Amino acid sequence: MESNGDERTSGSKEQPADFKTEFHPCSNHPSLFQSQEEFGQNAFPAMVHDTQPWHPFIEEGDYIFAEIALQAGLSASHINGLLTLISRIGQGKFAHHNVVALYKGEDFTFPVYAQSLWEWALDLLSNPLLAPHFTWDAQRLFKYDGSKYKRFYSEPWTGDCWWNIQSHLPDVEDAILFAFILYADRTCLSSHAMVKGYPVVVWCGNLPINIRNGECYGGGCVVGWLPIVPESAKEEGKTRYTNYKCIIWHEAFHFILDKLAKLSKIGYKYECYDRITRWLFPLILILSADYEELCMMFCLVPIEALSQLSKTFPMCTVQQAKEALAIYQEKKSTSESILKSLGLRLVANVFWKVENSEPEEAVSLDDLHIMHAGLFGYHLLEELKIILNKLPCCVFYLLPQYIPIFEHRLAMFLTWRGLVHFTGILHISFSDGNKLRDLLRQSFYAALSILMNDISHEGYQLLWMLRSYLELDSLIGLSIHTDRTLELIEKEQVTFEDKLKEYILHVSSGKLAEHLKTDWNFPKVHLWQHAVQDIWKKGVVCNYSTRPNEKMHGPLKDAYQDCSNGKDVASQVLRVDHHRLAMKLIRTRIDAEADHAQEDYDDSGIDSEDNEDILTSFDGHSIQMISSDHTLQQEFQGFHQKFTQFINQCIPIYLSRDRNSWKDISFAEMFELWEHGYLKVNYESRVDWQQAMDYLRCNPSFHGKPCYDNVLFQFSQNEIAFAHLVFMFSCNIPDFGKYDFTLVQPYTANISATHRSFDDDFRITHVKACPHTASMFIPIQSIVRGALLYPDPKHKDEYLVVEHIDGDMFHHINKWNRHHLHDG
Repeated sequence: MESNGDERTSGSKEQPADFKTEFHPCSNHPSLFQSQEEFGQNAFPAMVHDTQPWHPFIEEGDYIFAEIALQAGLSASHINGLLTLISRIGQGKFAHHNVVALYKGEDFTFPVYAQSLWEWALDLLSNPLLAPHFTWDAQRLFKYDGSKYKRFYSEPWTGDCWWNIQSHLPDVEDAILFAFILYADRTCLSSHAMVKGYPVVVWCGNLPINIRNGECYGGGCVVGWLPIVPESAKEEGKTRYTNYKCIIWHEAFHFILDKLAKLSKIGYKYECYDRITRWLFPLILILSADYEELCMMFCLVPIEALSQLSKTFPMCTVQQAKEALAIYQEKKSTSESILKSLGLRLVANVFWKVENSEPEEAVSLDDLHIMHAGLFGYHLLEELKIILNKLPCCVFYLLPQYIPIFEHRLAMFLTWRGLVHFTGILHISFSDGNKLRDLLRQSFYAALSILMNDISHEGYQLLWMLRSYLELDSLIGLSIHTDRTLELIEKEQVTFEDKLKEYILHVSSGKLAEHLKTDWNFPKVHLWQHAVQDIWKKGVVCNYSTRPNEKMHGPLKDAYQDCSNGKDVASQVLRVDHHRLAMKLIRTRIDAEADHAQEDYDDSGIDSEDNEDILTSFDGHSIQMISSDHTLQQEFQGFHQKFTQFINQCIPIYLSRDRNSWKDISFAEMFELWEHGYLKVNYESRVDWQQAMDYLRCNPSFHGKPCYDNVLFQFSQNEIAFAHLVFMFSCNIPDFGKYDFTLVQPYTANISATHRSFDDDFRITHVKACPHTASMFIPIQSIVRGALLYPDPKHKDEYLVVEHIDGDMFHHINKWNRHHLHDG
């Protein structure tokens, strides 16, 4: 039963702590109460100085040369001596094995490469830089909301699965679990897609996400290379051949799991970094993969029910699966129906041998392949392309098709750091799920003013689906979840299912029935129905997304193209990958030593400004010159007068002075302002309470084009508003010091009621710019964060807020809409 933390505050008038952490009873650790400043801040023992972090290289310069040579893809013959040194770092040797499988009376042999998972785990545990960061006990996290503590989910150990497994570990002192996260996915190594690889990557679930999903040592590591069964047009699709491929996959995976089956039952005694001897029980907590690999790992839902997101299906346990397979082996003719009802193949699942590793519970939602590259990229996007291609002539725009209009409106998206921009997509295919995620966020807004109900019933209904999809994508992708957000996911899944049914109905009875999809019973529609259960059990989606995993394919492709001769590909690629891992280990040691030295420097009394907003300046100019240079810009009308009035209103507030006794300051026309073209805004994320940063431009020539970003700023004590940056600057006010301000065009004008009705229907947020002459000054400190706005093609000076750009903006706009709905 979950605690609400009341025992901490009953009978006490003191303000409750912001956060509460409950530890698993087996840990014998009392509940921890922390302030927001303390939460997530762990005090680690001081690191012993390493005078030669580049060892075994004699000098740091030797290591740097080897690192550059490896990155440049030089062959072994070019850097033989240095590579010999690299190979001495760590064990990490891949062993070659063979899987022999019989098919139609003939034996076929398939090579497998694997290194010991457990040896990899022990290497992590012995690393002094990683050891302090391991989490051993299950935790339940709570945040105080003003009246009670509410639970939230983040890391894998905050989910119910970790808690339940720890409750059922063998009854030995200090028994804890060591959680493996495994990822397997085929990838094309050659540019012509003729040469493929099948890497298996491992992560440690006991390490925090910033290390686990990072690119330094302690992140993902290639531990295996599975065989790829040749495609056969003659055999493809046959149940026997499908089962044959599954058998090879599971047999090959036996070599990767190595000692885990035995150790998961008896445990492994190990003295950890904190000098506590623990019994480690390894298990597979999370299986992360694309859909094709999921088919190899776990059972399936009946195909006719895949689009029913509101319907749940019972999970098949390992015990049920074993019993069904045993019955089949005894009575094949009478037990096929049992296997089919459980969605099982005639294969013994390799993960059954590892204790506490239920394959169906371990398999997790992969937003990259299932959602962005799958449901959207492979299905919804294709529907959008077809509809736009089939729309009748666009008489209003004197164009033969709507396609050029759509692509033009797609190109209207403003620049935003980390967002890929598109100018044409209808005749281009993308396989990159990250690009497809960005395209999704932009396609909805670009199509919003095109696919109206009077132009295309199917297109209009598709917009409803895309809007619901965007909501689900933002909700599921949050880095912190509460019971409330999980409830919203379940509610939105029902909405999406309803919109899908309506879309199918419109398509079936419309003119495009032969071109558009009417059967949506395929796995990638169903799989995100598991999102809520996955989060409850294993924490947030970024714990098991394949997004960080896909980054590891790039170096493998480079190794094939730069460092192999096209023969015995797996062994050559894996050797280079091991070299890179060794160099990564040394780089981590060197960086840690540099950070340690920097900490010593910071502790010596030098002020740090890590939490301050950072401005990049141009030259200083007088008020007269600024006004003269911007004569044609209406925002600068009355610049001198506006600035003087603003300062005399602003400074008294800053200094808590009585405005009635304040003596106004005047500024000469030659008073100098220092212009800024670039601003880094630090802010606390409303999602996970961690520091985030936006990079904002106010630059007349950024890469040859003007770039003036939009912001969300504190308009009044209780209200935020949007604005467009016009001119950022700092000035030194005599007797008062230096201040940073910006001239903005506020987006606070009223929106017409007809627009609001459309906005409410599609759950979009509209803002309208005030006249250019209504520009105003605001302190830089009042900027909350940056904002991405999309110009409304049909209404001048109006913009749509792109709320799905990140979780913090998503939270802001949800609160904004509740506030403005209440005002209305």
